[in-house]
Amino acid sequence: MVTAALVKELRDKTGAGMMDCKKVLVETDGDLEKATELLRERGIAKAAKKSGRVAAEGVSEAYVSADGKVGVVVEVNSETDFVAKNEEFRTFVTSVAKQIAEKNPENLEALLAQESIEESGKTVQEVLVSKIATIGENLSIRRFARFESEGLITKYIHGDGKIAVLVNMKKGTEDVAKDICMQIAAAKPEYLDESKVPEERVKKEKEILKAQTMNEGKPEAIAEKIVEGRIGKFFSEICLVDQQFVKDPNVKVSQVLAEKNAEVADFVRFETGEGIEKKEENFAEEVMKQLK
Repeated sequence: MVTAALVKELRDKTGAGMMDCKKVLVETDGDLEKATELLRERGIAKAAKKSGRVAAEGVSEAYVSADGKVGVVVEVNSETDFVAKNEEFRTFVTSVAKQIAEKNPENLEALLAQESIEESGKTVQEVLVSKIATIGENLSIRRFARFESEGLITKYIHGDGKIAVLVNMKKGTEDVAKDICMQIAAAKPEYLDESKVPEERVKKEKEILKAQTMNEGKPEAIAEKIVEGRIGKFFSEICLVDQQFVKDPNVKVSQVLAEKNAEVADFVRFETGEGIEKKEENFAEEVMKQLK
């Protein structure tokens, strides 16, 4: 009988996932040694040892269906930039993007549990684990976004996967959509327009601006009026439609869209590794440790 305690013991011993441990214990009738060997044979124990290592490199990939109605952007991380350029790794990332487009998983957990469209009989999680084992680095599917459109979806990849942008257009041409993709890649807007900015974020910004204005020696009543004027600059930095157009700073993105009879429904911008704390390596110290 496979008990929870036995599963935990195997997990502690190998570092493999609970479901993988339970699976091999069932297959080996609870034989711990045989189960350990089975995990090693399948590369799962080897992969598990790597799972604690920081994966902050990798690629952000975008995929758009042939009819331009479904689009996906996904970030898959690796430990080194070298592996991020590995053909097997890149092929895996593309297959994950296609998986999301075709199977529409609700979240990361659901994605990992789905049967892989590239390797039938295996889940996406199992394919990921096998890639960790063969490539030799910790890999992780970090995040994804998926759009379905009645208009058109356009993608843009910058810097060999360092930045990936996906734009969902309600209306407009492919050329306009590409310009908007470039805008988003370069100017990093956080929201589509003012209505999408959380109230709490605006309130906090106004408090900061008011404190700055009063520190300049302005009375509180006047400071509040000045803040209302200055908050526009805040919106022009974080809202796509309020930003200066990168191809012509004399006009705003909203003006470009109006002139072209175009409208953006939504967008997403992934920058590979953003927000992940990278481990700083001191190679001289590492060498000294090895010598000692």
